[in-house]
This record gives sequence, structure tokens and C-alpha cells, in this order.
Amino acid sequence: MILFAASISTIPLWIVLGYLVLLLGLGIFSSTFFRGTSKDYFVASRSIGSFMLLMSVFGTTMTGFALVGSSGKAFNTGVATYGAVAAWSGIIHSAVFFIIGLRLWAIGKRHGYVTQVQFFRDRFNSQTLGTVLFVLLVLLIIPYLLIGIISAGKFVQGTTQGMIEGGIAPWITGLVICGVVLTYVFLGGVRSTAWANTFQTLVFMLTGIVAFLMISKAVAERSPEGAGSVLENIKRSTEYVQEHKPERLVRGKHPDVLRRFDTNTKYHADKPFVESWNTELENLAGIHDADGSLDLSQAEFDAMPADAKQTLAVILVEMVDEGDDHAENAKLRFPDYDGAEANLKTLHKTAVAKARESNDELMLQFIRQPKLDEPKPSMSHLVFITFLFIPLSIGMFPHVFQHWLTAKDAKTFRLAIVAHPICIAIVWLPCILIGVWAAGLAAAGDISVSNPSEVLGTMVKLIANPWLLGLLMAGVLAAIMSSLDSQFACLGTMFTNDIVIPIRGKDYYSDSDKLKLARWFVVGVVAVAYLASLALMETASVFGLGIWCFTGFTALFPIVFAALYWKRVTAVGVYACMLVTTGLWVYWFHQSGYGADKHFYVMGMLPIAPLTFASAAALVVGSLCSKPPEGRLVNRFFPRSNNSNGSRRSNDRRSRQGN
Repeated sequence: MILFAASISTIPLWIVLGYLVLLLGLGIFSSTFFRGTSKDYFVASRSIGSFMLLMSVFGTTMTGFALVGSSGKAFNTGVATYGAVAAWSGIIHSAVFFIIGLRLWAIGKRHGYVTQVQFFRDRFNSQTLGTVLFVLLVLLIIPYLLIGIISAGKFVQGTTQGMIEGGIAPWITGLVICGVVLTYVFLGGVRSTAWANTFQTLVFMLTGIVAFLMISKAVAERSPEGAGSVLENIKRSTEYVQEHKPERLVRGKHPDVLRRFDTNTKYHADKPFVESWNTELENLAGIHDADGSLDLSQAEFDAMPADAKQTLAVILVEMVDEGDDHAENAKLRFPDYDGAEANLKTLHKTAVAKARESNDELMLQFIRQPKLDEPKPSMSHLVFITFLFIPLSIGMFPHVFQHWLTAKDAKTFRLAIVAHPICIAIVWLPCILIGVWAAGLAAAGDISVSNPSEVLGTMVKLIANPWLLGLLMAGVLAAIMSSLDSQFACLGTMFTNDIVIPIRGKDYYSDSDKLKLARWFVVGVVAVAYLASLALMETASVFGLGIWCFTGFTALFPIVFAALYWKRVTAVGVYACMLVTTGLWVYWFHQSGYGADKHFYVMGMLPIAPLTFASAAALVVGSLCSKPPEGRLVNRFFPRSNNSNGSRRSNDRRSRQGN
């Protein structure tokens, strides 16, 4: 029986609606601080402080991939999801903030950049390179953006099925959240985005903790001990998985699963049920063979007591299914088998179900256990290790780059570097455990999950309190929308500054013209993203789509790293890197069935690893085989050494005095 504890009350819908109105009001209020300049619209006049930078950067990285996607992945893979994705992210994100973000902020402030493409165009002195990179980044970020809209639609549909027949259609959810986000991004740009992200990040972190505690209680209530304290509920929920789906609790092969497989293998090798069949068949024939013919006719079968009929039906059907000599022997003992097959199979099905429910050992000895497949680890060592490449993608996210540029000063980065791993643990650990618990409930038959993207929504429905359910729905939407707004604002900024303005020159447009362009590009981006989400809503896998987006961004990471730390890198090397990334990404994406194959590996690794190695190699070879960049150009982006000789400092000082 499928158990759903969700209330049919519509209170959760009103709470979500109230949250969206509150968010919209906050976004509009924050836009009153907008200074009316394009610089404020694009990078909030570089005035964001430590706490807001942490919340906005963390919020924009926590997409539907982190919440809806991680729960679905844990449902299929287990606790290995945390080590593979969350643990690596906590460490590597902070490292990228320090070695990439801090340096890009300093360069961006010095040269007045508001987008990645502006930096790369100047760094490699090539307008064309910047345009090509712009196309690649947009093609990668749009699917990443779609993850949020699709996640929201799937989540809300799953959680509202008990309130509205079939749940709220995903197209309605997508339309509403896109409309809310578009409003405050249109009015206040990145400044409103930072305010909204701070609020939404606090909301989804707090409600995520509440959801975790309430869901653990709901799952623990299904255990023999029932619900207890917080720690007892977590323990009992995990024990429930241990009982019904133990393989989800380890990355490798669970000892209980191995023992079960070994016992099953021995059982099929020894076939104790065969002896049981022959012994009981002889016994039944001896008792009910009225004419002494050594077989049982249909009339003799009809005259048998109900229990004996069921036993004989079980033995005959099992022997025929086993085939070979067993099937021949069964039909010799019951010549009318073919004519009575339908009735025998009905009796067999009823008897088997009854025996398993009551644990009837006498009947179970006649029933073959299904042959188990050899257990496999949920994730190999190599796949687990190659997951560490995924967090590197943050170094090439255009929306994260834009948030870095909003920082007030270098010290603003300290809190983000230190606290980001803690924030990741607070959000990811509960989501992954919820997915693991869902696997246990599904194995026990307590819930039904048709799509991994529905796992979180299905588990939230276990909470009977409509007020809490509404708050939790709002929290999940907050996490999803805190990414959408940054991505919308970023794409509007990129189209304006990287495509339109360079065509006519930066002096052609007034500051107000730049604002109008950015705002209308945001409207266009939102419209395209919404329509694309409708086309992919029923087929896209949130986790799978996310992995392929991150694969492309990570493969481009060597470009930003080399641009900041290797003076010898050239535009030719960057072109080679982009060419290899595009070619291999498209080829392997096609080979995977456009993401349909969830276990597509290259040389036993996630494609992200060999693709990154190949792109980095192309960057190095292309740079070394081309003419070195001019020192005058390179020195604009590298801080002078503290060991500069005295004559250089003296010359610089005289030059300044002369000026």
C-alpha cells in the first residue's frame, strides 16, 4: 500500500503565495536603493559586504541540482553522493574563491570589468576570442538555468498532488517564479539580486533543517520503535534503509547484500526446493490418487481440500517454470495441466502472496527464490575521484564572476572562503539523507517514485502538518530562485556589454541606454528559458543535465587559471582549448544519448575528467606552439614582484613625478 501523509488542505499553497509576494516586495524595496547607473545595475557599484557576498554567492550555487537533483541522485546511488559531490564542493569552492575569485575581483576593479568576456578580451587582446567564448558560455549557462525552472515545476507538482488533482502543472509554477524573479531583476539588477539572494538563502537553509527533522520523524514512525528524539529519529530512519535497501548506505558492496547474494547462490546451486517438490508431489499423489493410476486427474484435483489444491498448484507451477525434466515430470503427474494452467497459476499467486505475508515456512520451502544479480558498488573508486572535477566549474560560471565583482574590498572574501563549506554541509547533507531514506521507503513499498526528480517532493508530502509543508515548499523554491535571478541578471549583462556595446563602441550608448538594453535583454532571456523548460520538462533529468553543464564549464576552467597564473598562455592556446572542449563535449553528449545514459563513462571515468585533461593539454600545446604575448600586454594583469630592483622603483617614481 502506498502511504501519503500529505494533507489535502490548501494552506501550503497560500503560504507559498505569501512567500512569493514577500519576496517580490523585498525585491521592489531593494530596488529603491538602486543608484540609477549601469555600474550599479551590473555590479552594485562594487559595494556588497561580507555577509551579503557569502549569501549571494552561496545562494546562486545552490540550484535545483543541489536540492532536487541531489535527493534524486542519492535515491539511486546512496550516501556516496555526499562524498562525491558535496564534500568535494565544500573544499574546492573555497579554494577557487581564494585563487580565482579574489584575483579576478582585483583585476575587475582596476580595469572596470563587469563580465568575464571583457576580461578575456583584454587579457588576450582579441575581440573575436571574446565573442566565441561568449557563445560557449551562453550555450552552457542556459541549460544550467533550465535546471532551476524544471526542478521547481517537478517539485511543486509532486507536493501538491494531494491538494489539487494531478498537482499544479509545471508550466504554471515556471511562469510564476519567472515572473517574480524577472520583476525585481528588471528593476534593480544585481543589487536587488544580492538582497533577494540573501533573504532566500536564509529561508532555504532554515527550512531545510526543519524539513530534515520533520521527515526523519515521519520515516521513524514506520519503524517498530516509532518516533523519538531527533537523534533517535535519524538513527531509526537510517535503520529502516538498512532493513529494506542496505546497499544505499555504502559506496561499495554492503556486507548484508553480499551475504544475501552468497546465500541465494548456494540456494540455487543446491536447489533444496527440488527435493521438496518431489517428496510432496509423491505424498499428494499417494493420498488423492483414487483410481491408482499414479497420476492425478482433473476430477481428483477438484475433489482435493482447498489447502491441498493450493499446495499442489504451487508445486506444479514452480516445476513447469523450472523447465526441463521438472516440467515433464509435473505434467506426467497431472496430465490435465495445460487445460487447468490458468486456474493453477491463480491458485499459485494467491498461495505465494499468503505464504510470504505470514512467513509460512512449510509453503515457502516449495517456492523458488528469485535469482539475485551479483551486487555492484554504487560508485567505483575512479568515478568517485573524478567527481572532484565538478566543483571547478564554479571558476567559469559567469553569474558567480559577476557576484565576485560586487565585493566592497578584498577582505569581503574572507567570510565566503571560510563559511562556504559549512553552508554546503548544512544544505547537502539533509537532502542526500532524505534521498537515501526515500530509497528505503520505496523498497518497502511505502512510497512510489517514478522519476528521481520527484523524490524530494514525495518525501516532503510525508509531513502531515500543512503549515510546515507550506514553509518547506517555500524553502525549496527559495533555493531554486536564488540561482535563477543571478543567472537572468548575468545573461542580460553579458548580452549588453559583450555583444551590443562592442558593435557601436562603448561611447556610442549613454548610461541610460545601457540600462534599457540590459533590462530588455533580461526579459528576452527569461522568455526563452521559460519556453525551453516547457519543451524539456517531461524528459530532462535534473542531476544529469547539471552534470553535463558542469562538464563544459570545468573543461573551460584551464583558461581562467592560465590567464591569471601563466604569462605564456596565448590566444591560440585558448582557441585550441575551446575547440577540443566543444568537439569532445558534443561527441560524448551524443554518445550518452543526450544525457539519457546516466552511467556513461569514458575509460571508467566521468567524461568531465578526460575532457578537462584534454582541454588543458590543448591549451598548453597551443600556447607553446604560438608566438608569446607582448610583455606590455601581460604585465597589465600580473602584480609586480615585491623583489623589483631599486632602479625600477626609482624610474617609476620619476615617471610619476614627471606626470
